[in-house]
Amino acid sequence: MTSTAQTPAGPDARRARPDHLGHVVFIAASAAMGGFLFGYDSSVINGAVEAVRDRYGIGSGTLAQVIAVALIGCAVGAATAGRIADRIGRIRCMRIAAVLFCVSAVGSALPFALWDLAMWRVIGGFAIGMASVIGPAYIAEVSPPAYRGRLASFQQAAIVIGIAVSQLVNYAILRMADGRQRGEIAGLEAWQWMLGVMVVPAVLYGLLSFAIPESPRFLVSVGRTEAAKAVLEEVEGRSTDLDARVEEIRLAMHREDRSTFRDLLGGGFLFLPVVWIGIGLSVFQQLVGINVAFYYSATLWQSVGIDPSASFFFSFTTSIINIVGTVIAMLLVDRVGRRPLALVGSCGMALALALEAWAFSAELVDGRLPGTQGVVALVAAHGFVLFFALSWGVVVWVLLGEMFPNRIRAAALGVAASAQWVANWVITATFPSLAEWNLSGTYVIYTVFAVLSVPFVLRFVKETKGRALEEMG
Repeated sequence: MTSTAQTPAGPDARRARPDHLGHVVFIAASAAMGGFLFGYDSSVINGAVEAVRDRYGIGSGTLAQVIAVALIGCAVGAATAGRIADRIGRIRCMRIAAVLFCVSAVGSALPFALWDLAMWRVIGGFAIGMASVIGPAYIAEVSPPAYRGRLASFQQAAIVIGIAVSQLVNYAILRMADGRQRGEIAGLEAWQWMLGVMVVPAVLYGLLSFAIPESPRFLVSVGRTEAAKAVLEEVEGRSTDLDARVEEIRLAMHREDRSTFRDLLGGGFLFLPVVWIGIGLSVFQQLVGINVAFYYSATLWQSVGIDPSASFFFSFTTSIINIVGTVIAMLLVDRVGRRPLALVGSCGMALALALEAWAFSAELVDGRLPGTQGVVALVAAHGFVLFFALSWGVVVWVLLGEMFPNRIRAAALGVAASAQWVANWVITATFPSLAEWNLSGTYVIYTVFAVLSVPFVLRFVKETKGRALEEMG
């Protein structure tokens, strides 16, 4: 590993402010539009769950599989996006994802039967998986080191804004349909509009991909040195020693052979330790049950006596709390570091989940939680989302964009993100059955994973704050 003092670009380049920071912010925000679609598409189904159940006459088990099947596409998209991005570039990969988002939105809004609704959701999942990989990788590669943490957190900010907007759009459509998910608006049922509106941000994502530059690291990898210098000057400033930066990138990328999946293996069939750490971060992020709050929140609150309109309201307020927590993380991630935020978040989530488990252990009175337990459940649910958002929600994406060596970054990030989607699928597919078995016990399981994430961070996760990408490994 090359030390900071030995790198050709020198430490001053890492602290330098770009000449046009606003333009760099625009580039990062445009790339993070994939994160917005990631959040929107992941959460929009929350408003259609009961309508899909009613329209197709299916039980909880089949419904869970329809909701979760998109995550299989997510895992495949995440696993393949790194290789696609290394072959054709980050920007073209974004455009492919934009097209898939559009196709999925139109198909999901106009399904012939349950099977093709599931198929369109798998296609959308593939796009989400691609966006989950290419967004943080691209942002990390175009961001000046001094601003990388804040710019990388745009991905998670876009995800939580996408979640909130999907809930707001769902609520607005529901109001237009007189509060009925199957109410008709211009010949389509309300839930179909909910799924179809995503075509608007998908088109915008595709258009924005034409307004931002290719990653300088990809340009160097394909021998387009002058183009790479132009992008580096654009994002790091004219004071940067461009020849030195290109040489730094080239040395880091060619220190070993060209990346293949085999390069992620560390002897036999075992991954390199850094890849396992990335997988661990991804899995813990999901096994605390965060996506239950976004896929099933309306159904969850209705199950403990909250009326449908109020359940949609609580889903929206949870999304707002998610945004607040993400903003806090964005302000702190480059100041206090990645590890401290993760540890604070783990402790806060464990406490909130334990309180939820206690609240849901109470016997229902007239189909509702008793007063105290009901208040605790609502406050703890919002507290859980807050602690997740200000820590693991942002920190994991920042770390995954930073922690891998240049040579294997895209491929390793793809494996880690794929593991994240598999874990997400496990939680999403099992929650309805677990909740019917014992809702309190389900939250105890999530609490255990939150507790276990503390020693994992302390033992295995290294701080990446302020380090150049070429130093990783």
